[in-house]
Amino acid sequence: MTDDQLLRYSRHILLDEIGIEGQERLLAAHALIVGAGGLGSPVALYLAGAGVGRITLVDDDRVDVTNLQRQIAHNMERVGQPKTESAQAAIAAINPEVVVRTVTQRADAALLADLVAGADLVLDCCDNFATRQAVNAACVQHGKPLVSGAAIRLDGQIAVFDTRDAASPCYACLFPPDSQFEETRCATFGVLAPLVGIVGSLQAAEAIKLLAGMGSALVGRLLMLDARGMEWTPLRVARQPHCPVCGAR
Repeated sequence: MTDDQLLRYSRHILLDEIGIEGQERLLAAHALIVGAGGLGSPVALYLAGAGVGRITLVDDDRVDVTNLQRQIAHNMERVGQPKTESAQAAIAAINPEVVVRTVTQRADAALLADLVAGADLVLDCCDNFATRQAVNAACVQHGKPLVSGAAIRLDGQIAVFDTRDAASPCYACLFPPDSQFEETRCATFGVLAPLVGIVGSLQAAEAIKLLAGMGSALVGRLLMLDARGMEWTPLRVARQPHCPVCGAR
């Protein structure tokens, strides 16, 4: 670690739970972020600020003025740009040492099979059920921890799925792939602007803990937030033996 890095990350290094060894793990880590919008914005900025050495950003959307209410990685000057490139610019302004790869296309199974295999950890910051299932399946296949977040209206949730742990469920244990869910998008239902920041910040915190090897992750727990009364509700989630994705593992 260089003198400049020792200074930049000094507030992490002062923490007994991280120290120099933990910070070096972050510098050597590779995080894959699927979605560069409301959740992906704080996730990307906090991971970059924390010194995660490599970040891959996947999103096929472009910055729209309606995004700026909550998607803090973007600004007026970058309206019309791909969100991946806009987020890359925001990361560079905070920490130019971070190596960022942008993938400006929809995350399908074939793409995820390649990208997940090369990452240390995956963060699901997308906004549709099919992509969440594809991300989960790739994480189970390659044995990668998944930090999943969601936010709509005034409701948020976060969970960590890590099937390297025999007791950990996967996303499909909680939300089976054949379930009939109504797609809930911000463009239709709205979302409280800071809510995505709350959930995204928690996702970043869980990712940093996992990558630095500190604390205990939200594995086997779903944490739900009702921002109307700022009430948190934790739920225990067990692996389902007949899960079509991880049940046979």
